[in-house]
Amino acid sequence: MEKFKTVDLCAGIGGIRRGFELTGKTENVLSAENDKYACKTYEHLYNENPMHDITTDEFKELMNETDYDILLAGFPCQAFSAVGKREGFKDATRGTIFFYLAEMIEETRPKAFLLENVEGLLTHDKGNTFEVILDTLINQLDYRIVGVQENLMGDGFYFERSDLLRNAKDFGVPQNRPRVYLVGFDNQRYGEKIKKLKFRQLPKKRSRKPIYNDLNDVLVMGEDKSFYLAQGYVDTLKEHKSKQGAKGNGFGYVVVNAEGIKHPISNALLATGGSGKERNLVYDPQEGIAGLVVKNKKTPLNDEGIRMMTPDEWAKLQGFLGYAFVENGEETFSFPDDVSNTQRYKQLGNSVAIPVIEEIAIKLVDSLEKLESE
Repeated sequence: MEKFKTVDLCAGIGGIRRGFELTGKTENVLSAENDKYACKTYEHLYNENPMHDITTDEFKELMNETDYDILLAGFPCQAFSAVGKREGFKDATRGTIFFYLAEMIEETRPKAFLLENVEGLLTHDKGNTFEVILDTLINQLDYRIVGVQENLMGDGFYFERSDLLRNAKDFGVPQNRPRVYLVGFDNQRYGEKIKKLKFRQLPKKRSRKPIYNDLNDVLVMGEDKSFYLAQGYVDTLKEHKSKQGAKGNGFGYVVVNAEGIKHPISNALLATGGSGKERNLVYDPQEGIAGLVVKNKKTPLNDEGIRMMTPDEWAKLQGFLGYAFVENGEETFSFPDDVSNTQRYKQLGNSVAIPVIEEIAIKLVDSLEKLESE
């Protein structure tokens, strides 16, 4: 059977695309990303520049001209209008990225899609946002969503949050990263055939042995001094944690491999602000680090051996390094040399855990093969 053609929208550095490519049954025919730094990394990995703005008429025309089967998108979470169902998605979602994705789905009718988003999408705007999304995809665009049950009367749908959430830690990488995954199949194209599919729920875990047993398999000890925290920064983090603790909050820095943790895992890697780093600090003591004066750090290095994770360690936790780009035993993943560490953290924090995508992709592609062969 010919490979299924994918389009990779809101592409970032191509994590969703790569998860599908690992099935060996897809090829990507169009990509879109508007962050110039992410585009640089994407081009470095895939030899194509995805710089497109999906909100433009030009891209809409390009999509209409593209022959493809599966739409992929890790779209941003935005507030929608409260008018919701009564006015239809074009009124409820106008101006959001989801609006443009929904329009493309309406006009190009992909056989299937995968949409990915943060866990907070489920509760965003008191649940209104997610209700509008599901109403749009199910009732207005006529797609069957894996994990969502339609009422027998045909007048609504229901779901359990747990049916649409999957966590990277269950898929072979030691990272606590719950995300929402929406897989849809075209009712208009396949009709009753969809009801025969065994793909009724998202895979709950990796189907093969874990890639890493725990965080100890990911971390590289004895890292460069530039990754160690200044003493003043550590003191500030401790003070902040103490103040939050006094208020009954659990916020604050975390040393993820602190002594006594038998099987450490990381917290979610985040693209925004410092919290993705501060909640993923590493205990990595080595001789000669404490008290060192390092350029651009306001105070000497801390005396507790605390450092940030490196971009390479983040890349392992997302499945990029050491897994998804290993070809014939050779590692082929890298960043362009001129992409800064700041950008590397951002791009990885914005990306997906590829092993989760891969498991979903295996199920999705297998289902499409069955639908197409009947």
